[in-house]
Amino acid sequence: MNTNEILQEIRDANLNYLMLARQMIRADRAAAIFRLGLSTELVDMLDGLSSAQVVRLASGNMMLARFRVDDQAILGMLTRTHHDASLSHAHMALLMAAQPVEDIV
Repeated sequence: MNTNEILQEIRDANLNYLMLARQMIRADRAAAIFRLGLSTELVDMLDGLSSAQVVRLASGNMMLARFRVDDQAILGMLTRTHHDASLSHAHMALLMAAQPVEDIV
C-alpha cells in the first residue's frame, strides 16, 4: 500500500468516524459521550458541524479517532478468550468508564 492509498484510507476512516459519532450523539447523547469518550463540549461541537465542515475536518491526513485502550495489561485482559461474552462486554464498559474523557487542547 503506497502513501496516497494510506492517506485516502485515513480520510475515509475519519469521515466514517465523524458520521457515526454524529449519529450516536443524535440517537442517545449520554451513551455517545460514554462510548466515544468525549467531553460534552466536544460532543456539542461535533453535533453543531455542518456537512461541509464534517467533510473538511475528515479530509486531513491525521487520524481523528484515538485508540482508547492504551494500557498493555488492559488490552491483554480484553483480548483473552472468555467463556462468557457478556461478562467481557461488561468488563470493557467498566474499564472504559474509568478512562478520562478527551478534551480539546
